[in-house]
Amino acid sequence: MLRFDDRVAIITGAGHGLGRSHALLLAERGAKVVVNDLGGALDGTGASAGPAAEVVELITKNGGQAVANAGNVATPEGARALVQAAVDAFGKVDIVVNNAGILRDKSFGKMTVEEFDGVLAVHVRGSYLVSQAAYPLMKAAGYGRIVNTSSPAGLFGNFGQANYSTAKMGLVGLTKTLGIEGARNGIRANAIAPVAWTRMTESLLPAEFAAKFTPERVSALVAYLVHESCEVSGEVFTVGGGRVARVFVAEGPGWKTDDLTPEAIAGNWDAVMAEQPYVLTAADSMKAML
Repeated sequence: MLRFDDRVAIITGAGHGLGRSHALLLAERGAKVVVNDLGGALDGTGASAGPAAEVVELITKNGGQAVANAGNVATPEGARALVQAAVDAFGKVDIVVNNAGILRDKSFGKMTVEEFDGVLAVHVRGSYLVSQAAYPLMKAAGYGRIVNTSSPAGLFGNFGQANYSTAKMGLVGLTKTLGIEGARNGIRANAIAPVAWTRMTESLLPAEFAAKFTPERVSALVAYLVHESCEVSGEVFTVGGGRVARVFVAEGPGWKTDDLTPEAIAGNWDAVMAEQPYVLTAADSMKAML
């Protein structure tokens, strides 16, 4: 069994859904967990300490160790306070799972700047700030595990989610750079692109997905990626419904000429587009999972 005895994990957005599932699984396997959740609505409005506290209560009732944090990870002060809460309670930080996120879906032509910026603030800025606050501790210890939460919407695009898909693809770039920069200090960073039935997706996915696409079927991959035995880094994985797959950027053989003109490109477009990967859209990814 892969256990996490003496490991300290910070999990953001852990009051509901995927984050809650991650927290419960890691705690069950011995990790000391800092459960972060602002406790707001899906669009990020409002706040409540209740969701994080409820998860902590459940963990402690089951014999685990956890503390709650209801700070806003999209602010430098909130991110620093979250990491400090882990240090104050448990003395260190070994694992960061950046899961917090909000939705403000709207078609591109109708989306406001505030709706765009608000989503990027939580997903991208929040993941950056929490990881950066924990990074010096990991670097000093020569050990760390970071998991960022991307999405098929980010990898492949999705109607009505220009803000969300931009944020989720941005996390891919952050993950790959963290994988490169953290390598010499024993810090591994990876990203997941999950499909799960949660309060964030219940209005987007058909009801029959509830039983098969449970958060627990995502948390298993997160637990492996943050375990000390996992040395993979800078990678992205889709996960959902019991299926796990590596996602990678593929480049075809292309077409080359010494006389590159717009007309030459147009005339050789089939060669430019040759050997595309099978999974081209979010729908293709979902078909493979099903």
